[in-house]
Amino acid sequence: MNPLEFRDAGDLARSVRQRKVSVVEVVTALQERIDRLNPKLNAYVARVPAEEVLRQAQEADKQVATGKPLGPLHGVPIALKDDFETAGLRTTDGSKVLSEYVPRRDATVWTRLRAAGAILLGKLNMHELAMGGTTNNPHYGPTSNPWDLNRIPGGSSGGSAAAVAAGLCFGSLGTDARGSVRLPAAMCGLVGIRPTFGRVSR
Repeated sequence: MNPLEFRDAGDLARSVRQRKVSVVEVVTALQERIDRLNPKLNAYVARVPAEEVLRQAQEADKQVATGKPLGPLHGVPIALKDDFETAGLRTTDGSKVLSEYVPRRDATVWTRLRAAGAILLGKLNMHELAMGGTTNNPHYGPTSNPWDLNRIPGGSSGGSAAAVAAGLCFGSLGTDARGSVRLPAAMCGLVGIRPTFGRVSR
């Protein structure tokens, strides 16, 4: 079996439902891993406070214990590219202009992921304004490829790919107009899916 941080999201969700692993155990392991590896990778540019993530994990474990209906991603920690709006958490779009922007609402895709039971760990670095292929961000620093820190992870969703490949989250969303999910996925050894245009809310 893969180490905890490299299990796929579906497998982790099944293990949580079957009480083979606790959500608190999962998020604690990931927080420690992010603390250790992110200074080298610079994948995360904003994080949900650790105590809030732990609170959500504890609540998720309680829901498992009480036998409540669970979503397909119940207890699965994920992260989002920093151009998805998240209420109360800074969303910069990789730009200095939006460096202090804190949305009042959530993007539809995050609303749906949360309803499915996912837990948000933080926001991930990206090429400025999603317009480039390196994720060498001039304002928040470059993101490194976890397989070789001297190489790029691709862009514009480079932070998303680097975080997943390094085991810093169990999945991530990126955005893709001209390859911004597909190129980082290829460069970091992952599978990236670009939905049909219009299938997912922008």
